[in-house]
Amino acid sequence: MSSKTLLLSLFRYKCWADDELLALLAEIESELPDQQLGEILETINHAHVVDRIFASNVEKKKHAYRDTGTNNTPTLAELSKAIVKTDRWYLRYVEEVEPGALAETIRFTFTDGALGQMSREEMLAHVITHGGYHRGEVGRIVTQLSKPTSPDTFTGYLHRAEPVRRSSI
Repeated sequence: MSSKTLLLSLFRYKCWADDELLALLAEIESELPDQQLGEILETINHAHVVDRIFASNVEKKKHAYRDTGTNNTPTLAELSKAIVKTDRWYLRYVEEVEPGALAETIRFTFTDGALGQMSREEMLAHVITHGGYHRGEVGRIVTQLSKPTSPDTFTGYLHRAEPVRRSSI
């Protein structure tokens, strides 16, 4: 399997996992205590901002972010719209990027001013793992409130997307 094929599968998974989480949060938002809802929104806002920062980085573009969060946390509805748009952007990007471009090392500046360099595929892998970490953090908050959590495993996604993978060998 090529890294591009794997990245496509992982970004399809990210779209699915984010959609599932956002749908769950929309269902239970009114039942969540203000403090926990605030923590959830700040967490997914942070993950989204990092997604936007790395979208700029893979395209070798400057971004306007000076932090990995925002001064004012958007509402769930605002975040949901922005996350879906960004997730679809990444999916199109990975579909269209030339395989050879994935290995290119790109220099960039972190929001704290430190210089960094990563290959495009490393940046894309970071977006996947970083988002998964924070979806897990949100899942922990939701579980502590005795609410159901959304599915969020790569194997779960693969088996839903390709049910034949669950058949007997």
